[in-house]
Amino acid sequence: MTMPASQKIGIVTVLYNSDEVLPGFFASLAKQEGIQYRLYVIDNGTTDSGTRLSEALSAEYDIDAVCVFNNANVGVAKGNNQGIELALRDGCTQVLLANNDTEFESTTILDLWKMLDGGREQVVTPKIYYYEGERLIWYGGGHINAWLMRTPHYGDGETDRGQLDHQQYVHYAPTCFMLLTRAVFEQIGFMDERYFVYSDDTDFVWRMHRHGLRIRYAPGVHVLHKISSSTGGGLSPFSLYYTNRNRIFFIRKNLRGMQKLVALVYVLLTRLPRLGLLPKNLSERGWAGIREGFTLDVQKEADAGILRGPGKVG
Repeated sequence: MTMPASQKIGIVTVLYNSDEVLPGFFASLAKQEGIQYRLYVIDNGTTDSGTRLSEALSAEYDIDAVCVFNNANVGVAKGNNQGIELALRDGCTQVLLANNDTEFESTTILDLWKMLDGGREQVVTPKIYYYEGERLIWYGGGHINAWLMRTPHYGDGETDRGQLDHQQYVHYAPTCFMLLTRAVFEQIGFMDERYFVYSDDTDFVWRMHRHGLRIRYAPGVHVLHKISSSTGGGLSPFSLYYTNRNRIFFIRKNLRGMQKLVALVYVLLTRLPRLGLLPKNLSERGWAGIREGFTLDVQKEADAGILRGPGKVG
């Protein structure tokens, strides 16, 4: 079974000084079978080297690609929105959000597309392995624990022995490799650009569920992920700032009542002692993130990209 000519997937990937991982990503795209797609490369890098490398690799592999160099880091959420908007404007019937630090087999995207089951499903996510390690699971399904502001991945760190091979609907999936129909964006809008990076996917998934959409987990489809290849890992000043900021912001924006209170108390009680043990330059960025998380305006969705939907795409 192959994709009919009337359908096309828009593959959106956001770069940030990603040159090292691009050859593997493009090699994976080049070997895809049974699908039509157009690649949208949104480059947030400090130089245009990622754009130039993407153009060269697209030419080498004969990949239909559109490359946009922002000449600034506008954030992952806004970069994804730029690519999504272009894909919908070009008439793509589905959008694949894909980190460029992923690699995958020749039928991966086709197999995900098949899981949409002719439109019966709207969102599909694969099983994701750590790039390093033999069948070491990073994501085998997941859920949002809003009380503790956590998004645990089922099987994280476990060797895959088939323990997570049952198809199911999941409450959470990362957007590092997620296939969505265009109807999703028509229904809920785009990603909230105020997050910049981190928790933008949690917010997007939360809004999906709020609108009655379900995420189908496809354990037979596998992707390899090179974790945190562009942000410097969990203890970089950048990561500490945005993870703390965005947890607080998500709680204030999306939760209510006792759940909101418990989540805020939990985040503060667990984060503040850790920040006190870090070197000054790191703890200061974490504190700055917490402060901004409490001051961001949770109301102005129209200014955050959310309401910019395909109905307004020209």
